[in-house]
Amino acid sequence: MQFQSTRDPNTIVSSSEAILRGLAPDGGLFVPTAFPKAELEDWKSLSYPELAQKVLAGFLTDYDPAFLGEAAAATYGDAFAGKAGYVQKVHDGLYSLELWHGPTCAFKDYALQLMPKLLVQAKKNLGRTETTRILVATSGDTGKAALAGYAGLPGIEIEVFYPDAGTSEIQRLQMATQAGDNVSVYAVNGNFDDAQTGVKRVFGDASVAEELEKRNICLSSANSINWGRLVPQIVYYFYAYFRLVEQGNVAWGQPVDFCVPTGNFGDILAGYYAKQMGLPVGKLVCASNKNNVLTDFIKTGTYDARRTFYKTTSPSMDILISSNLERLLYHVSGSSAKVAGWMADLAKTGMYTVDAETLARIQASFACGCADDTAGAAEINARFEQDNYLCDTHTAVAFCVAETVRSAAPMVVLSTASPYKFPRDVLTALGETAPESDFAAMAALNVKTGCPVPASLSVLNTLPVRFNTVIEPAAIRDAALK
Repeated sequence: MQFQSTRDPNTIVSSSEAILRGLAPDGGLFVPTAFPKAELEDWKSLSYPELAQKVLAGFLTDYDPAFLGEAAAATYGDAFAGKAGYVQKVHDGLYSLELWHGPTCAFKDYALQLMPKLLVQAKKNLGRTETTRILVATSGDTGKAALAGYAGLPGIEIEVFYPDAGTSEIQRLQMATQAGDNVSVYAVNGNFDDAQTGVKRVFGDASVAEELEKRNICLSSANSINWGRLVPQIVYYFYAYFRLVEQGNVAWGQPVDFCVPTGNFGDILAGYYAKQMGLPVGKLVCASNKNNVLTDFIKTGTYDARRTFYKTTSPSMDILISSNLERLLYHVSGSSAKVAGWMADLAKTGMYTVDAETLARIQASFACGCADDTAGAAEINARFEQDNYLCDTHTAVAFCVAETVRSAAPMVVLSTASPYKFPRDVLTALGETAPESDFAAMAALNVKTGCPVPASLSVLNTLPVRFNTVIEPAAIRDAALK
């Protein structure tokens, strides 16, 4: 399997090189040149690690299949407490794919516990011995998951940039207390888009690459712009479908809709890849919060980031530039020239409009909707009161949108984070007065609901804070060169 840039069909690389580089030299994203076909009958009874090996092997063809099997087994075992790909029935026809049972209590663990193994092996496959410096922009969950995955690995350094005052306190502490000699964390004075744009500029700065090369250092990314982040996320769409069939909730071959709380468009794009591989996916429902740029785009074909940026109770979705949408645009348009033009328009003017044929192809697979904080809070309360189901603020947005677009098909909502990562907002949504301390709120939420507090979160206030530096977006370049 080869991979090419979304902006230049002449930039062709192996899967190892796509994972090691992260971003194409022209600023584009790497995409597979074909989609492997899923062996649904053969895969339906596999364990989660076994299924992961099959999906990965279809795309990462220059990796030893035995290595992929070992890596998947090591990743999706004890760290997920037997709940990798866990599907919970909420009520008839509505299900929750709980993706937060990993070590950092967010769906990013599925990729970022495996991706470090893929990156280290990519270097071996390519005979590369230089230090790899990973730059990560995060709206909250990616940062901690990446830090946890890469901390302590030889030949790897990782720098994480998050928006100052743009995450929950729990998310901030997860990053600021991270142990490891090879990790650095910076708060950025701005929003996630400022951090992400700053990181992308560093990747596109030839002078940075030249200076680091003198020190035998190369840059890479752990954001979902890196193919190594996306490919592990394809797995849980298959696994969820197979479990629904196994439980008698879905007939074999019956399409299932998936509703995904969406910010950077990576998680929902993984569902699109699963569909291209042959999984019976009906609609992929893109759920946005008040920062509803994706909702407007899917409805109209115009992507306009020139709008007010809102800080919401679902901060991981507080994004106006959804990077992975570029991949979808390439797949549905089939034109790298069109994609390059649209991305140039976005960079220059803050907006672009796709042609009618491209929009029709997007709407054939995707539906959309948005919910603000008030609607999300009401949904948290409704699901707990009516279904005895507790969810976080991001999942609540998806539940809310799912109800507005439901068809006769079964609907699976991707639950992306533990409610205990946002305890004050969840507790308030349940009608309680939240204490100022997130940790006091955790305790109160536990008393209110009986749901256990993840140990990795409850101990955060006992750990020393290692990182508290705040920088301007322009200083990301200096940090990358430190």
